[in-house]
Amino acid sequence: MERTQQGPRARYREQTRAEIKDLALRQLAEGGGTALALTRIAKEMGLSGPALYRYFAGRDDLLNALIRDAYDDAAAAMARAAARSVKGSRGVRARLHDLAEAYRTWAIAEPHRYLLIQGAPVPGYVAPADTLERARAVLGPFLPLFATGSPGPAVAATVDEMTAWLAADGTVGAWVARYAPEAVGTPDTPARAASALAGAVLAWTQLHGSVSLEVAGQFAGMAHRGGTLLGAHMEMLADAFGLDQAPA
Repeated sequence: MERTQQGPRARYREQTRAEIKDLALRQLAEGGGTALALTRIAKEMGLSGPALYRYFAGRDDLLNALIRDAYDDAAAAMARAAARSVKGSRGVRARLHDLAEAYRTWAIAEPHRYLLIQGAPVPGYVAPADTLERARAVLGPFLPLFATGSPGPAVAATVDEMTAWLAADGTVGAWVARYAPEAVGTPDTPARAASALAGAVLAWTQLHGSVSLEVAGQFAGMAHRGGTLLGAHMEMLADAFGLDQAPA
């Protein structure tokens, strides 16, 4: 009986939290992080200010929830893209392009959420520690692609630094093992894991730079498409890691 009585209350609480987050996202879309105002959300919902704090402890608590949701949605989009590529038996280079385009597509469709997770949404805000694992989930599908690579001289220094990082931080090795299990447990594990990690980190920097510029409208008035520019970046990265050759 007690569980039956608590069920509706729990559902109502989750529905109310979801409505608060929807209104917060609308504010972010309209004016960025500084436009987020809990008092205005409470007014739109017909709640008192103190009542709103029963659902979120404050602005930062609400931002934490929005950022976690954004990372989880982005990670889900990347996982779906990775699964489609594998199912389609596409080559490693083509799969890299698929993942890059999935990242870009999500960011363009959700610009305010993308910007929320790619910097401090408001001055002084510090994201919760658990967003690290969520960010790694977004990049995880890149790891098995670069684990197959043969890094060339252009990225040798980065691979060396990733080798040192793997040796110093066990959580990084666990991340690689979770997404690229084929890169561990063999005599060439250190080299393959370092290649996987270096490729994923370099892919992230290329994605972040190109996509952030596009989302911020910096390509307006220029002749190229954002996807064309990003594709060129991925081709250069694939070449640097010796991924399978592009179709003739």
